[in-house]
Amino acid sequence: MTTADEPTPPRIRRVRSTTESLLSIVLVLEAVLMFFVTLTVFGIKALPAGMAFIGGGVLIFALIATGRLLRRPWGVWVGWALQGVLLATGVVLTAMYFVALAFIAIWIFCFVKGRQIDRQRASFDNPPAT
Repeated sequence: MTTADEPTPPRIRRVRSTTESLLSIVLVLEAVLMFFVTLTVFGIKALPAGMAFIGGGVLIFALIATGRLLRRPWGVWVGWALQGVLLATGVVLTAMYFVALAFIAIWIFCFVKGRQIDRQRASFDNPPAT
């Protein structure tokens, strides 16, 4: 039991992989994109207001929440599935096909490069025994 005079030790933060960091950045950028897409869909009346805001809000929440789940392997798979959902928004707003393809390309690049950097970091941190 600690007394009031003893400082509490600092909490040790979990080290995030480069892949996790890069993919979470992409998901947050996609969430910002979906905010503006939601406003656009509402503004051009492509969907009723309730559907536009509820659907957009759910997708924004899913993108942000998935960013927190990327530490687990299945979280990355959820991120891949959300890339498909993002592409499917092109049904409502045709321009989203092109924008989604650009974001999917960024996602794939960050996934490949992040894994590559993580492998290099692991070999640097744990050199082979000679």
